[in-house]
Amino acid sequence: MTRRRPPGHDAQPDLFAATFADIPVRDQRDLMERPFFSLAKRPRLEPIKYHVGDTWVEVTANPTFGMATIWDADILIWAATQVTEALDRGLPAARVIQFHPYNLLKAVRRPTGGEHYRRLRQALDRLTHTAVRTNIRAQGTKKFASFHWLESWTEVVDEATGEPQGMTLTVPDWLYQGIVKRGGVLTIHEDYFLLTGGIERFLYRVARKHAGVQETGWRFTMRQLHEKSGSAARFSDFALDVRRAVEADHFPEYAADLYRNDAGEEVVSFVRRSRLAFEDPRWRPERSPRRSLGQELLIGPDALGTAD
Repeated sequence: MTRRRPPGHDAQPDLFAATFADIPVRDQRDLMERPFFSLAKRPRLEPIKYHVGDTWVEVTANPTFGMATIWDADILIWAATQVTEALDRGLPAARVIQFHPYNLLKAVRRPTGGEHYRRLRQALDRLTHTAVRTNIRAQGTKKFASFHWLESWTEVVDEATGEPQGMTLTVPDWLYQGIVKRGGVLTIHEDYFLLTGGIERFLYRVARKHAGVQETGWRFTMRQLHEKSGSAARFSDFALDVRRAVEADHFPEYAADLYRNDAGEEVVSFVRRSRLAFEDPRWRPERSPRRSLGQELLIGPDALGTAD
């Protein structure tokens, strides 16, 4: 009797130990411009359905855990940062990442108390149970990928003290391939993690993806932004939140402005702060992309998509 050969994907995945700190933060490009996450802290069960041209994205929440939020996505940004840094240094990387939760929380500029370990576990559960279907990078409009943001996660806890000793997470192949492909990630400002509003976070990522370092920046109509966000809010409420975010002017690296175009549509424009006139109070100099934080990291209670 013969035995068939095991399939190519049957091998035990390699384990990658995350050890890098104070390095440039990287975000995966596809995640920055499509509606993959809930922008609200309250649990979302309504699916996201985004269809523009030949591109589509569908995100489905688990009724027990709710949909992964844009704050939960910080974990994926951290994973993309670790994998990219390893590859840049010529070191091996893998989809399975071993880490200590303290290091992850510190890297995404969160407090490290017991309550925040609990919130981290909740975020990992939402990522593991949020289902995604999309034809982005599927090489044809009739093909698509189906996955969860995390395939799995594990935790080791000291039985005597209850203190966490270590964790592992496994990112899906769709995300991993998007991270490791040439040009698959963009460096983002570490102050992104300090933005407390879901709309603010969405707007920064869109600005970083599209405006980049272009001299004239980038602009979107309010309708385009509402569509790209996947927000469950009414258009009027979404527009109000965007106006408030622009007025607050808290975006790292980018300044935003509002105006009406010739068709009477409300438009939001983004431009690199370093491209503004020097006398503009919003002007900021460019900083080294490899700058270490080198400071005490203090933030408020908005950790990892807690539900209000």
